[in-house]
Amino acid sequence: MTYGSFPGARPRRLRTTPAMRRMVAETRLHPSDLILPAFVREGVDRPVPISAMPGVVQHTMDTLRKAAVEAVEAGVAGIMLFGVPEDEKKDGAGTAGTDPDGILQVAIRAVRQEVGDDLVVMSDLCLDEYTDHGHCGVLDADGRVDNDATLERYAEMAQVQADAGVHVVGPSGMMDGQVGVVRDALDQTGHEDVSILAYTAKYSSAFYGPFREAVGSSLQGDRKTYQQDPANARESLRELALDLEEGADMVMVKPAGPYLDILAKVAESVDVPVAAYQISGEYAMIEAAAEKGWIDRDRAIMETLTGIKRAGANMILTYWATEVARGL
Repeated sequence: MTYGSFPGARPRRLRTTPAMRRMVAETRLHPSDLILPAFVREGVDRPVPISAMPGVVQHTMDTLRKAAVEAVEAGVAGIMLFGVPEDEKKDGAGTAGTDPDGILQVAIRAVRQEVGDDLVVMSDLCLDEYTDHGHCGVLDADGRVDNDATLERYAEMAQVQADAGVHVVGPSGMMDGQVGVVRDALDQTGHEDVSILAYTAKYSSAFYGPFREAVGSSLQGDRKTYQQDPANARESLRELALDLEEGADMVMVKPAGPYLDILAKVAESVDVPVAAYQISGEYAMIEAAAEKGWIDRDRAIMETLTGIKRAGANMILTYWATEVARGL
């Protein structure tokens, strides 16, 4: 027998059993890493399935309350609420989004009444669900999104969402200066304790497709003039610096899976919590492939979420949040 023969180092020794692999795992998911995005639709008396997102629905107020309770019981950290108004309430300015009795504000109050502070209640702060043209802001005479006029609307949205009891607002429209304006609006109306989760690097992505159905989008055209170009990376760090300067408490990269390199750059650059949003198209691909029997659904879900956390996310928005939290 020859001793000292190659190989001397055998990394496989640390992969020999499930217990060994658990012991040396570098990345661990926990229920408190997860945030559940949830849609609530006005004018329905039963949940409406979203065809492109099997297992996800547009909630009624009652089923939204139930989903919030289930998330708490599973140990999920937060819930991000999206309102879906009736079509006739949409207009060019998205006024349903700033109506104190609009669907999102009603949903915020309902969830807070149901779970109190046991779940971090977050709200999407954007106009796209409420405009008849489907863009994230108001349009100018030439049909372009007017950045500064939109900021005025965001300030109003921040106030009504905070008045409704939200813990965290998520300005997601990618308007220049949106974090600073929202911070000022919150502070000037006595809502200094409401946090801002900035959608810092939000890319113009093909993977948003199923989300359009989820929120009943009326989008005409695209959002390439304000969401980031998928070809650019340095640009996200510029956006990050601006958001932090304007007062962001947390920052987000969206989508998650196709932009893990951006997520890693952001996570390495900041000392605030970093979120990543595993969006509708990411969800739909796994569900569709699993339904065909092409992949192992549960393993694929855990692998993608682990990859997102490994890249640097402290928080992950995922439609599987409650299911995964229960399993953990």
